[in-house]
Amino acid sequence: MTTLMTLKKTTLMATAFGAAFGLAACSNNTETPAQSADTASSSTAPAQGSIELLNVSYDVSRDFYKEYNEVFKNHYLTNHPDAKIEIKQSHGGSSKQALSVKNGLQADVATMNQGSDIELLADAKLVDSNWRQAFPNNAIPFTSTIVFLVREGNPKGVKDWNDLATSGTEIVIANPKTTGNGRYAFLGAYGYGLNAYNNDEAQTQAFAKALLSNVKVFENGGRAATTTFAQRGIGDVLITFENEANVIKGKFGNVDIIYPSYTVNAENPIAVVKSVTDSKGTTEAATEYLNYLYSDEAQELATKFFLRPSNPDILAKHTDKFPVMTTFFPNDVFGDWASIMKTYFSDGGLYDQLAVEAQNQ
Repeated sequence: MTTLMTLKKTTLMATAFGAAFGLAACSNNTETPAQSADTASSSTAPAQGSIELLNVSYDVSRDFYKEYNEVFKNHYLTNHPDAKIEIKQSHGGSSKQALSVKNGLQADVATMNQGSDIELLADAKLVDSNWRQAFPNNAIPFTSTIVFLVREGNPKGVKDWNDLATSGTEIVIANPKTTGNGRYAFLGAYGYGLNAYNNDEAQTQAFAKALLSNVKVFENGGRAATTTFAQRGIGDVLITFENEANVIKGKFGNVDIIYPSYTVNAENPIAVVKSVTDSKGTTEAATEYLNYLYSDEAQELATKFFLRPSNPDILAKHTDKFPVMTTFFPNDVFGDWASIMKTYFSDGGLYDQLAVEAQNQ
Protein backbone atom coordinates (compact mmCIF):
# COMPACT_ATOMS: atom_id res chain seq x y z
CA MET A 1 0.00 0.00 0.00
CA THR A 2 1.28 3.39 -0.90
CA THR A 3 1.74 5.39 2.23
CA LEU A 4 2.28 9.06 2.78
CA MET A 5 6.04 8.74 2.63
CA THR A 6 5.88 7.54 -1.00
CA LEU A 7 3.91 10.51 -2.27
CA LYS A 8 5.36 13.23 -4.46
CA LYS A 9 6.20 15.35 -1.43
CA THR A 10 9.83 15.30 -0.29
CA THR A 11 10.44 14.39 3.32
CA LEU A 12 13.30 16.39 4.81
CA MET A 13 15.35 14.98 7.62
CA ALA A 14 15.75 17.27 10.63
CA THR A 15 19.11 18.97 10.86
CA ALA A 16 21.00 20.10 13.91
CA PHE A 17 18.48 22.45 15.43
CA GLY A 18 19.81 23.66 18.71
CA ALA A 19 22.24 26.39 17.65
CA ALA A 20 19.76 28.58 15.79
CA PHE A 21 16.57 27.54 17.53
CA GLY A 22 18.00 27.40 21.01
CA LEU A 23 16.53 23.96 21.65
CA ALA A 24 18.10 20.56 21.97
CA ALA A 25 17.78 18.50 18.81
CA CYS A 26 15.15 15.78 19.12
CA SER A 27 15.12 12.23 17.86
CA ASN A 28 13.98 13.00 14.33
CA ASN A 29 17.21 11.55 13.02
CA THR A 30 18.44 8.24 11.73
CA GLU A 31 19.26 6.71 15.09
CA THR A 32 16.61 4.81 16.99
CA PRO A 33 15.47 6.00 20.43
CA ALA A 34 17.40 3.12 21.98
CA GLN A 35 20.60 4.48 20.42
CA SER A 36 20.03 8.04 21.61
CA ALA A 37 22.72 9.47 23.84
CA ASP A 38 20.15 10.46 26.47
CA THR A 39 18.59 7.00 26.71
CA ALA A 40 19.25 4.40 29.40
CA SER A 41 18.30 0.73 29.07
CA SER A 42 19.54 -0.99 32.19
CA SER A 43 17.01 -3.42 33.68
CA THR A 44 18.94 -4.34 36.80
CA ALA A 45 17.76 -3.28 40.24
CA PRO A 46 19.23 0.04 41.41
CA ALA A 47 21.94 0.20 44.01
CA GLN A 48 20.85 1.07 47.52
CA GLY A 49 19.50 4.63 47.46
CA SER A 50 20.30 5.06 43.76
CA ILE A 51 17.47 5.39 41.22
CA GLU A 52 17.56 6.00 37.50
CA LEU A 53 14.38 6.62 35.53
CA LEU A 54 13.94 6.72 31.78
CA ASN A 55 11.09 8.83 30.42
CA VAL A 56 10.23 7.83 26.85
CA SER A 57 8.23 10.63 25.28
CA TYR A 58 7.22 12.35 22.06
CA ASP A 59 9.51 14.69 20.18
CA VAL A 60 8.31 18.20 21.03
CA SER A 61 8.01 17.49 24.77
CA ARG A 62 11.77 17.44 25.29
CA ASP A 63 12.07 21.02 26.53
CA PHE A 64 9.28 20.74 29.08
CA TYR A 65 10.62 17.49 30.55
CA LYS A 66 14.19 18.72 30.61
CA GLU A 67 13.09 21.44 33.03
CA TYR A 68 10.49 19.32 34.82
CA ASN A 69 13.09 16.66 35.62
CA GLU A 70 15.09 19.16 37.66
CA VAL A 71 11.94 20.36 39.43
CA PHE A 72 10.99 16.80 40.30
CA LYS A 73 14.49 15.87 41.46
CA ASN A 74 14.42 18.74 43.95
CA HIS A 75 11.02 17.64 45.18
CA TYR A 76 12.05 13.99 45.41
CA LEU A 77 15.29 14.65 47.26
CA THR A 78 13.45 16.84 49.75
CA ASN A 79 11.22 13.90 50.62
CA HIS A 80 13.95 11.27 50.22
CA PRO A 81 17.14 13.01 51.40
CA ASP A 82 19.21 9.81 51.38
CA ALA A 83 18.30 8.91 47.79
CA LYS A 84 20.14 9.57 44.56
CA ILE A 85 17.97 9.94 41.47
CA GLU A 86 18.73 10.58 37.81
CA ILE A 87 16.20 10.97 35.04
CA LYS A 88 16.99 10.37 31.41
CA GLN A 89 14.91 11.19 28.34
CA SER A 90 14.22 9.63 24.97
CA HIS A 91 12.26 11.56 22.35
CA GLY A 92 10.88 10.91 18.88
CA GLY A 93 7.58 10.45 17.07
CA SER A 94 5.06 9.33 19.70
CA SER A 95 4.01 6.10 17.99
CA LYS A 96 7.60 5.18 17.12
CA GLN A 97 8.53 5.69 20.75
CA ALA A 98 5.69 3.47 21.94
CA LEU A 99 6.75 0.77 19.48
CA SER A 100 10.33 1.01 20.74
CA VAL A 101 9.12 0.42 24.31
CA LYS A 102 7.03 -2.52 23.13
CA ASN A 103 10.14 -3.90 21.41
CA GLY A 104 12.31 -3.67 24.50
CA LEU A 105 13.36 -0.08 25.23
CA GLN A 106 13.50 -0.07 29.04
CA ALA A 107 11.25 2.88 29.82
CA ASP A 108 10.15 3.46 33.39
CA VAL A 109 7.46 5.88 32.27
CA ALA A 110 5.78 6.63 28.96
CA THR A 111 4.54 10.18 28.35
CA MET A 112 2.95 10.22 24.91
CA ASN A 113 0.60 12.42 22.92
CA GLN A 114 -2.22 10.06 22.07
CA GLY A 115 -4.02 7.34 23.97
CA SER A 116 -3.42 4.65 21.37
CA ASP A 117 0.31 4.71 22.14
CA ILE A 118 -0.32 3.83 25.79
CA GLU A 119 -2.96 1.29 24.76
CA LEU A 120 -0.32 -0.41 22.60
CA LEU A 121 1.78 -0.92 25.72
CA ALA A 122 -1.22 -2.05 27.77
CA ASP A 123 -2.12 -4.63 25.11
CA ALA A 124 1.47 -5.91 25.33
CA LYS A 125 1.07 -6.26 29.14
CA LEU A 126 3.80 -3.68 29.75
CA VAL A 127 1.39 -1.15 31.24
CA ASP A 128 -1.53 -1.91 33.56
CA SER A 129 -4.86 -2.19 31.76
CA ASN A 130 -6.38 0.39 34.12
CA TRP A 131 -3.68 2.97 33.36
CA ARG A 132 -6.25 5.74 32.83
CA GLN A 133 -7.47 5.32 36.41
CA ALA A 134 -3.97 5.36 37.86
CA PHE A 135 -3.63 9.16 37.70
CA PRO A 136 -6.00 12.14 37.84
CA ASN A 137 -7.98 13.39 34.83
CA ASN A 138 -7.80 10.02 33.06
CA ALA A 139 -3.99 10.15 33.21
CA ILE A 140 -3.85 13.42 31.24
CA PRO A 141 -1.89 16.08 33.16
CA PHE A 142 -2.13 18.66 30.38
CA THR A 143 -3.32 19.06 26.82
CA SER A 144 -2.52 21.03 23.70
CA THR A 145 -4.51 21.75 20.56
CA ILE A 146 -3.88 22.12 16.84
CA VAL A 147 -3.29 25.61 15.43
CA PHE A 148 -1.68 27.14 12.35
CA LEU A 149 1.61 28.98 12.11
CA VAL A 150 1.91 31.42 9.19
CA ARG A 151 4.52 33.87 7.96
CA GLU A 152 4.51 37.26 9.64
CA GLY A 153 1.65 39.42 8.41
CA ASN A 154 -0.24 36.33 7.22
CA PRO A 155 0.37 37.03 3.49
CA LYS A 156 -1.95 34.20 2.43
CA GLY A 157 -4.80 35.52 4.58
CA VAL A 158 -5.31 32.23 6.41
CA LYS A 159 -8.13 32.41 8.97
CA ASP A 160 -9.52 28.89 9.24
CA TRP A 161 -9.23 25.31 8.00
CA ASN A 162 -11.08 26.02 4.76
CA ASP A 163 -8.31 28.44 3.74
CA LEU A 164 -5.84 25.55 3.79
CA ALA A 165 -7.77 23.87 0.99
CA THR A 166 -7.35 26.90 -1.28
CA SER A 167 -5.10 26.39 -4.28
CA GLY A 168 -1.68 27.97 -3.93
CA THR A 169 -1.37 27.57 -0.15
CA GLU A 170 1.60 25.34 0.71
CA ILE A 171 1.34 23.35 3.94
CA VAL A 172 3.90 21.58 6.14
CA ILE A 173 2.73 18.89 8.58
CA ALA A 174 4.14 15.88 10.38
CA ASN A 175 3.37 12.50 8.82
CA PRO A 176 -0.03 11.22 10.06
CA LYS A 177 1.04 7.63 9.41
CA THR A 178 3.81 7.73 12.00
CA THR A 179 3.30 10.70 14.33
CA GLY A 180 0.68 11.86 16.81
CA ASN A 181 1.25 15.46 15.70
CA GLY A 182 0.30 14.56 12.14
CA ARG A 183 -2.68 12.46 13.20
CA TYR A 184 -4.09 15.28 15.29
CA ALA A 185 -3.60 17.63 12.33
CA PHE A 186 -5.58 15.32 10.07
CA LEU A 187 -8.28 14.68 12.67
CA GLY A 188 -8.53 18.41 13.33
CA ALA A 189 -9.13 19.05 9.63
CA TYR A 190 -11.56 16.15 9.27
CA GLY A 191 -13.46 17.10 12.43
CA TYR A 192 -13.75 20.66 11.15
CA GLY A 193 -15.13 19.32 7.88
CA LEU A 194 -17.75 17.19 9.62
CA ASN A 195 -18.79 20.17 11.71
CA ALA A 196 -18.87 22.59 8.78
CA TYR A 197 -20.72 20.23 6.44
CA ASN A 198 -23.24 18.84 8.93
CA ASN A 199 -21.57 15.41 9.08
CA ASP A 200 -21.68 15.00 5.31
CA GLU A 201 -18.87 12.52 4.69
CA ALA A 202 -18.63 13.15 0.95
CA GLN A 203 -18.15 16.91 1.38
CA THR A 204 -15.77 16.38 4.27
CA GLN A 205 -13.63 13.99 2.28
CA ALA A 206 -13.53 16.38 -0.66
CA PHE A 207 -12.36 19.14 1.68
CA ALA A 208 -9.73 16.91 3.31
CA LYS A 209 -8.45 15.78 -0.07
CA ALA A 210 -8.10 19.39 -1.25
CA LEU A 211 -6.16 20.23 1.90
CA LEU A 212 -3.84 17.23 1.49
CA SER A 213 -3.13 18.19 -2.11
CA ASN A 214 -1.61 21.43 -0.77
CA VAL A 215 0.87 19.72 1.55
CA LYS A 216 4.39 20.55 0.43
CA VAL A 217 6.18 18.37 2.98
CA PHE A 218 5.05 15.52 5.23
CA GLU A 219 7.75 15.36 7.92
CA ASN A 220 8.78 12.47 10.14
CA GLY A 221 8.01 14.28 13.40
CA GLY A 222 6.60 17.48 14.85
CA ARG A 223 9.99 19.05 15.54
CA ALA A 224 11.24 18.06 12.09
CA ALA A 225 8.21 19.85 10.62
CA THR A 226 9.18 22.89 12.69
CA THR A 227 12.71 22.77 11.27
CA THR A 228 11.39 22.59 7.72
CA PHE A 229 9.03 25.53 8.18
CA ALA A 230 11.00 27.81 10.49
CA GLN A 231 14.61 27.01 9.57
CA ARG A 232 14.33 26.15 5.90
CA GLY A 233 11.55 28.60 5.11
CA ILE A 234 9.44 26.03 3.29
CA GLY A 235 5.67 26.39 3.15
CA ASP A 236 3.09 29.06 3.92
CA VAL A 237 1.45 27.26 6.85
CA LEU A 238 2.66 24.85 9.50
CA ILE A 239 -0.07 22.80 11.17
CA THR A 240 1.17 21.90 14.64
CA PHE A 241 0.48 21.87 18.36
CA GLU A 242 -0.28 25.16 20.10
CA ASN A 243 2.68 24.75 22.44
CA GLU A 244 5.11 24.16 19.56
CA ALA A 245 3.71 27.15 17.65
CA ASN A 246 4.30 29.42 20.63
CA VAL A 247 7.86 28.17 21.07
CA ILE A 248 8.60 28.96 17.43
CA LYS A 249 7.04 32.41 17.68
CA GLY A 250 9.03 33.15 20.82
CA LYS A 251 12.32 32.11 19.20
CA PHE A 252 11.89 33.67 15.77
CA GLY A 253 9.27 36.38 16.12
CA ASN A 254 8.62 36.46 12.37
CA VAL A 255 5.54 34.24 12.38
CA ASP A 256 1.90 34.58 13.44
CA ILE A 257 -0.33 32.03 15.17
CA ILE A 258 -3.81 31.46 13.75
CA TYR A 259 -6.42 29.89 16.02
CA PRO A 260 -9.01 28.04 13.92
CA SER A 261 -12.72 28.30 14.71
CA TYR A 262 -13.02 24.60 15.56
CA THR A 263 -10.13 22.28 16.25
CA VAL A 264 -8.99 19.15 18.05
CA ASN A 265 -7.72 18.74 21.61
CA ALA A 266 -4.46 16.83 21.85
CA GLU A 267 -4.15 14.63 24.92
CA ASN A 268 -0.83 13.96 26.64
CA PRO A 269 -1.43 10.62 28.42
CA ILE A 270 1.04 9.12 30.89
CA ALA A 271 1.69 5.67 32.33
CA VAL A 272 4.16 3.70 34.42
CA VAL A 273 5.73 0.85 32.44
CA LYS A 274 5.22 -1.66 35.24
CA SER A 275 6.95 -4.54 33.47
CA VAL A 276 10.17 -2.52 33.65
CA THR A 277 9.77 -0.74 36.98
CA ASP A 278 8.81 -3.90 38.85
CA SER A 279 12.00 -5.61 37.69
CA LYS A 280 14.17 -2.53 38.39
CA GLY A 281 12.58 -1.69 41.69
CA THR A 282 11.60 1.79 40.49
CA THR A 283 7.79 1.55 40.53
CA GLU A 284 7.39 3.84 43.54
CA ALA A 285 9.71 6.52 42.15
CA ALA A 286 8.17 6.31 38.66
CA THR A 287 4.68 6.69 40.11
CA GLU A 288 5.77 9.69 42.15
CA TYR A 289 7.40 11.19 39.05
CA LEU A 290 4.13 11.07 37.13
CA ASN A 291 1.95 12.10 40.07
CA TYR A 292 4.00 15.25 40.53
CA LEU A 293 2.96 16.40 37.06
CA TYR A 294 -0.34 17.37 38.70
CA SER A 295 1.30 19.51 41.39
CA ASP A 296 0.83 23.27 41.23
CA GLU A 297 4.53 23.67 40.53
CA ALA A 298 4.47 21.34 37.53
CA GLN A 299 1.17 22.70 36.23
CA GLU A 300 2.60 26.22 36.32
CA LEU A 301 5.69 24.96 34.52
CA ALA A 302 3.45 23.48 31.82
CA THR A 303 2.06 26.95 31.10
CA LYS A 304 5.60 28.22 30.55
CA PHE A 305 5.81 25.79 27.64
CA PHE A 306 2.28 26.65 26.47
CA LEU A 307 0.79 23.32 27.53
CA ARG A 308 -2.76 23.75 28.85
CA PRO A 309 -2.79 22.52 32.47
CA SER A 310 -5.51 20.17 33.67
CA ASN A 311 -5.91 22.26 36.83
CA PRO A 312 -8.69 24.72 35.86
CA ASP A 313 -7.61 27.31 38.42
CA ILE A 314 -4.10 27.49 37.00
CA LEU A 315 -5.44 27.54 33.45
CA ALA A 316 -7.71 30.46 34.37
CA LYS A 317 -4.68 32.44 35.58
CA HIS A 318 -3.14 32.31 32.10
CA THR A 319 -5.87 33.47 29.74
CA ASP A 320 -3.30 35.73 28.09
CA LYS A 321 -1.48 32.62 26.87
CA PHE A 322 -4.46 30.41 26.14
CA PRO A 323 -7.30 31.98 24.14
CA VAL A 324 -10.72 30.41 24.61
CA MET A 325 -11.26 27.99 21.72
CA THR A 326 -14.02 25.71 20.47
CA THR A 327 -12.46 22.26 20.51
CA PHE A 328 -13.32 18.57 20.48
CA PHE A 329 -11.65 15.42 21.75
CA PRO A 330 -11.00 12.76 19.09
CA ASN A 331 -12.84 10.08 21.06
CA ASP A 332 -16.01 12.20 21.19
CA VAL A 333 -16.15 12.52 17.39
CA PHE A 334 -14.38 9.47 15.99
CA GLY A 335 -14.74 6.79 18.68
CA ASP A 336 -12.02 5.08 20.70
CA TRP A 337 -8.43 5.14 19.55
CA ALA A 338 -8.52 1.56 18.32
CA SER A 339 -11.34 2.52 15.96
CA ILE A 340 -9.60 5.74 14.93
CA MET A 341 -6.39 3.93 14.05
CA LYS A 342 -8.20 1.22 12.10
CA THR A 343 -10.55 3.52 10.19
CA TYR A 344 -8.24 6.40 9.42
CA PHE A 345 -4.58 5.43 9.76
CA SER A 346 -4.23 1.71 9.02
CA ASP A 347 -2.72 0.73 5.68
CA GLY A 348 -5.46 1.31 3.14
CA GLY A 349 -7.48 3.36 5.62
CA LEU A 350 -9.28 6.58 4.84
CA TYR A 351 -6.19 8.71 5.23
CA ASP A 352 -4.23 6.60 2.74
CA GLN A 353 -7.12 6.71 0.29
CA LEU A 354 -7.46 10.49 0.46
CA ALA A 355 -3.68 11.04 0.29
CA VAL A 356 -3.36 8.97 -2.88
CA GLU A 357 -6.33 10.71 -4.48
CA ALA A 358 -4.85 14.09 -3.52
CA GLN A 359 -1.58 13.12 -5.18
CA ASN A 360 -3.39 12.27 -8.38
CA GLN A 361 -5.43 15.48 -8.55
